[in-house]
Amino acid sequence: MSLSTATTLKLTNLKGVGEKLVEKLNKIGVFQPLDLLFHLPYRYQDRTRIAPIGGLRFGQAVVVEAEVRAAQVVFGKRRSLVVRVQDGTGTLTLRFFHFSAAQKNQFVAGNRVRCYGEVRTGSTGYEMYHPEYKLLNTVAASPLENSLTPLYPTTEGLNQTRIRLLVDQVLPHVRQLPDYVPEVLLQKFQLPTLAQAVQELHHPSTDTRLDLFEQGQHPAQRRLALEELLAHNLSLKQLKQQAQLEPAVAMPLQGHHVEALKARLPFQLTGAQLRVFTELSADMCRRVPMMRLVQGDVGSGKTMVAVLAALQAVENGFQCALMVPTEILAEQHFNNIRQLVNPLGLGVAWLVGKHNKKIREQQLAEVADGRAAIVVGTHALFQESVHFHRLGLIIIDEQHRFGVHQRLALREKGQSSGQIPHQLIMTATPIPRTLTMSAYADLDCSIIDELPPGRKPVVTTTISDQRRADVIARVASACQSGRQVYWVCTLIEESEELQCQAAEDTAADLALALPQLRIGLVHGRMKAAQKAEVMERFKSGELHLLVATTVIEVGVDVPNASVMIIENPERLGLAQLHQLRGRVGRGDQESFCVLVYGASLSQQGKERLQVMKETNDGFKIAEKDLELRGPGEVLGTRQTGLMQFKVADLQRDAGMLDDVQWLAEQLLTYYPENVEPVIKRWIPDGEKYGKV
Repeated sequence: MSLSTATTLKLTNLKGVGEKLVEKLNKIGVFQPLDLLFHLPYRYQDRTRIAPIGGLRFGQAVVVEAEVRAAQVVFGKRRSLVVRVQDGTGTLTLRFFHFSAAQKNQFVAGNRVRCYGEVRTGSTGYEMYHPEYKLLNTVAASPLENSLTPLYPTTEGLNQTRIRLLVDQVLPHVRQLPDYVPEVLLQKFQLPTLAQAVQELHHPSTDTRLDLFEQGQHPAQRRLALEELLAHNLSLKQLKQQAQLEPAVAMPLQGHHVEALKARLPFQLTGAQLRVFTELSADMCRRVPMMRLVQGDVGSGKTMVAVLAALQAVENGFQCALMVPTEILAEQHFNNIRQLVNPLGLGVAWLVGKHNKKIREQQLAEVADGRAAIVVGTHALFQESVHFHRLGLIIIDEQHRFGVHQRLALREKGQSSGQIPHQLIMTATPIPRTLTMSAYADLDCSIIDELPPGRKPVVTTTISDQRRADVIARVASACQSGRQVYWVCTLIEESEELQCQAAEDTAADLALALPQLRIGLVHGRMKAAQKAEVMERFKSGELHLLVATTVIEVGVDVPNASVMIIENPERLGLAQLHQLRGRVGRGDQESFCVLVYGASLSQQGKERLQVMKETNDGFKIAEKDLELRGPGEVLGTRQTGLMQFKVADLQRDAGMLDDVQWLAEQLLTYYPENVEPVIKRWIPDGEKYGKV
C-alpha cells in the first residue's frame, strides 16, 4: 500500500475493519487510514525490561516475572483472589477482585508468571490490583516488548490492542508522508522530520526518556506541535487575507458628530482612548473590512471608543450594530448611548428577546428605514426579521461570551449592497499574548492600557466563611453610610439550578440578619424583565444590597456600589473574579472586594486568591489564569472547540509561538502551495474559524 493508495483507501480496506468498527473509529476522529498516523498516544508503558521485586517503588508501572508461591481466596470487605509471588529479590501480592474458579486454578505453586501493573501499598506490603499477566511454560518463553507500549485515546468497544494493530498496518508507509515544512526551514529548529517524529511517537525506542514525553518536551512532540500550531495560525491568517479581498466602504472621518460628542463630554479622554480611536478611524478609512480586537481592562473606557467609531460610520451615512451577551447589558448600553447621541439628533434602537410584539415591530421599523443610526442588541440581531437600512460597522462586545463561529455572522446583514461591514471586537477580559497570537491571529489588536485619572484601585481582601458574621456586619456598615453592596453566589457543581437556589437561600438569610436593609435578588432563571426591574431598582438606589449569581459579571454600572462580596471565589477563574470585582470602584469613593472562601481551599485556590489581593492589573491576572487553568477555560467554555489541539498545548508551547509566526510568514511568502495542505492535515474538516 503506497501513500497515494492510502489516501484513497477506506477504513474497511484495513484488515479486520468492518462497518461497526468504522463507527467506533469515527468517534475518535479517524475517518481514513492516514488519520491513524495522527491518532497519537497519550501515554507510554515500559514493558521492555523486567523489574526486580526487591527494587520496586510505590506508583511504578512495571513488568515483573516471578514464581507463584501461594494462591487463596480471601473474604474481607470484598472477596478477593490473593496470589503471592517471589523472584529471589522479594515478594509481591497480586490481588484480583473479579475472578473465576478457572483463573484461581491457574495459579499453581511453582508456576512462573509475568505480569504488568501499577505498584500499590497494601496490607501485605507491595501489591498489584488486577495486573495484566501471562503464565510462562519456560523461562525463555514470550520475548519482552522491544519498544515502549503506546496507550491511545479510545472509546467503548475499541481496545488498545485493536488500535495498535490498525496503526501498525499504516505505520510502514509513514516515510511517504509529505513534509510541508521544508527542510531548509526545519533546520532552524533542530527538530526531526515529520516521518521521524510520527514513527517515534507510535514506537518510541527503548532508550527514550519517558519524562520528556510526560512533559511534552520530546523532540518528536515538539515537531508535531510546531506544525499543528502553524496550521491553526495559517488558517486564521488565511481567513484575514480572504476578508481583505472583499470590498468594504471607505468611511473617512468627517468629524462633525465625533467632535460634537467630544465637546459635550464632562471629562477628557485618556491618551490610550485617543490612540485606539485613531487606529480604528484609520482602519475605517480603508476599502478593506476592518477586523480589529480592542482589549481594555475593566473601567478603561472601551464603550466610549466604540461610540466614537460608531459616529464615524454614521457620519458617512451608515448604521452601526452593537451586539452584547446579555439583555441587562444591552439595556444599559442602549440607555447610555442614547444619552450621548440623542443630543446630536441621532436615533438609537435596541433589540432583545423580552420586547412585546408592538415594541419589537416599532424597533424593527426604525432599524429598517434608517431612523436608528445605532442598534444595540443581543443574539436577537441575528434573526431573519432584522433588516438594516445600511449597516456599515459591527461592534461585538465581550467576544469571548459568543461562540467562535459567530464572529462573522452579522456580516451577512450588511452584504445587501455588496459591501462588507467593518468589524470591531471588544473585550474587557484581557487576553494573554499567547492566546492573542493563536486564537485571534485573524484580527489586528489594540489595547487601551490606561485607566481614567482619579480612578481608585479596588482593595481586595480574603476571609474565611467561618467569619460570615463579620462580613455581614461590614455589609451593614457600608449600607448605613449610604453605599450599596453586591453579594455574589458562585457556580455550584456546574448546576444553574443549584446556583440560583443558593442565591435565593442567601438572600433569605441576609434578609433575616439585616432586616433594616432593602435586598434584591437576580439570578439566571428569572425572566429578563424581572432581572431588569431589580437591576433598575438597585441602580436608582432603592435597594441597598443586591444578591446575585455571576449574571452581573459583565457591564453592570452602579457608581454608588462600593463593596463586592464573592462567596466561594475558588470556584471561578481569575479573569471572571476580576470582571466581578470591576462592578465596584466605578465612583469616586474607596471600594472593596471581599473574597469569602470555604474550608477546603486547595493550594491552587490559595494561589489564585493571592493574585487577586496583589494586583488589579487585568493582563497580569489573565496570564496567571492561563497558567493555572489553561486556554479553553480562559477563552470561555463555548470557545474550547477553538483550542482542541492533538499535540500542542498553548500554555506549555508558548515559547514556540514567535517561531510559528515566522514560519507562517515564510510559507505564505515562499511556499504558498504548502499552506492549504498543512491546514487540511490538522484541521481536516476544512472549517475555518469565524465562519458560521
